Amino acid sequence: MTTAATPAAPQDEVLLDLGGPVDLPRTLSVLQRGASDPSIRLDPGAAAMTGGPRGTPGAGAWMCQRIYDRSGVQLGAATLRFDQSSASTVQVRAAAAGPGIDSAVVTDLAARRGAQILGIQDSWQETELLLDALGDQLSAALVRVRRRHPGVRLPATGGLFDQLVTATFEQKVTHDQARHGWRQLLRRHGEHPPTSVLVPTPPWMRLPLTGAQLRRIPSWEWHQLWVQPALSRTIQLVAERARTIHQLSANTGVETESVADLGLRLRSIPGIGEWTVAEALQRSHGAADLPSVGDYHLSNFVGAAMTGARTDDAGMLRLLAPYAPHRQRVIRLLKLSGFRDQKYGPKLTPADHRDR
Repeated sequence: MTTAATPAAPQDEVLLDLGGPVDLPRTLSVLQRGASDPSIRLDPGAAAMTGGPRGTPGAGAWMCQRIYDRSGVQLGAATLRFDQSSASTVQVRAAAAGPGIDSAVVTDLAARRGAQILGIQDSWQETELLLDALGDQLSAALVRVRRRHPGVRLPATGGLFDQLVTATFEQKVTHDQARHGWRQLLRRHGEHPPTSVLVPTPPWMRLPLTGAQLRRIPSWEWHQLWVQPALSRTIQLVAERARTIHQLSANTGVETESVADLGLRLRSIPGIGEWTVAEALQRSHGAADLPSVGDYHLSNFVGAAMTGARTDDAGMLRLLAPYAPHRQRVIRLLKLSGFRDQKYGPKLTPADHRDR
């Protein structure tokens, strides 16, 4: 699959042709942490997925990022605006600022980074061939799901450090707790991203924090953000290694083996386990074969969807083994299938320790 970037006037605007259908809302929705995420947000109209899965003309999204070079040094920051103009083309506009960013870099950023975020590197051809070769009833059903949703891709933001931080927020807490902490962190400490006449950045947008900014936040404020002490300590350890993480991210491709090797290196950080690594690399590098082992609900969902019976992590991995190295893509198809697992037993409920 190829992509063509057609420069427009002015220079910080490109038209990406992804060579096939792209479902912008469903592709980017996995990056947004709640409806009020200050760093990325789908448009209200796009959230309804108007236009259908074969391509979503009229859909749009805002996203802001910090930009680092291969040595882990921050070049600046950028705001990206996505507007889908046809089933396979997306207009990407960029506003950037920083001592290391000029107009040529902005154009390159909008073309390359925008295409990666939209999943241009994510080819499903081998997945589809594997499903056809297996030929069983479940694989045939997954083929039908893929045919209904050919525009869904696995995005790759390139922002591994940010994804590790947000995934750490979500360790062993409810979505509401994690999203509250992330939202309040950026609202209190996040900087406004770059803006321009072409890209009038919304006032609610905030850039994710740098490692240095995270390390300056006092322990009592983490408490106010509803972030448990163990999680804030892990975030601080990640922040201390920020430059190394940026280097690893920039110098690792999206190939399955390279991503797996990177995952092993990340797990050497205390508090960063298999689930956190999978959640981060699925978003930063489009990891196609890293299931989120340790997820509170996923194994039960996969077991019920594939066999009609709930299971544990070991059982989930056994069920997914025939689909390697495409296990995360298969999970994505299961979630797109419309299957809903019935919920039984105790639910994870938030424990509020902020007044203690």
